[in-house]
Amino acid sequence: MHILEKLPRETGRDYALRNLKANIISLKLAPGSRISENELAAELGLSRTPVREALIDLSKVNIVEIHPQKKSTVSLIDYDLVEESRFLRNAVEPEVVELVCEKADENDILKLKENLKLQNFYLENFNAERLLALDNAFHEALFEIAGKQQIFSLIQNISIHFDRVRSLALFSVSDLKIVEDHEKIVEAISQKDASTAREIMKLHLNRYKVDAAQIREKYPQYLK
Repeated sequence: MHILEKLPRETGRDYALRNLKANIISLKLAPGSRISENELAAELGLSRTPVREALIDLSKVNIVEIHPQKKSTVSLIDYDLVEESRFLRNAVEPEVVELVCEKADENDILKLKENLKLQNFYLENFNAERLLALDNAFHEALFEIAGKQQIFSLIQNISIHFDRVRSLALFSVSDLKIVEDHEKIVEAISQKDASTAREIMKLHLNRYKVDAAQIREKYPQYLK
């Protein structure tokens, strides 16, 4: 498990939650992994209470299973929950990217292109963890440009189901289209072509359906 640095004024619960989510998405805590409250609290330098609170939060979105008197377990991947997560993002992000086409200025587009350069670097010099982090930063930047940062924060918990599949795709899909999709989205934004941006975003968010067969073949032990 990779331990993140605690942020200034971050509560123990939020720190534990951020670490758990990051490690679950990156698959350092793989589906089926067991989590000990005592061991995690010691690793994070926290008491058991904030760790337990973080685990309860994750259990509410079915990403962790809590077993009384036993270690908690990271849930296996449930494609019904992945689809529910994708459904929410598909309802929101095409609208967001349309707003971005209206609002983005030269500095916003430059920021997105700088992110894309790093994505291409870590795709060519493969680093799945950095690539996924940049992917998330790219989508977060779109919400920021659109002025919808709170919505981005609200959808993060349920998005964890979708994000785990995205992470698995980096290791199992032979013809990744992630960066190519992002490049096409930025090109549409720079042309203020909202219609094209929306369509590419929908295609991008639905790629997991195409990737599912390769993921199932390579990682059957992670699936419900």
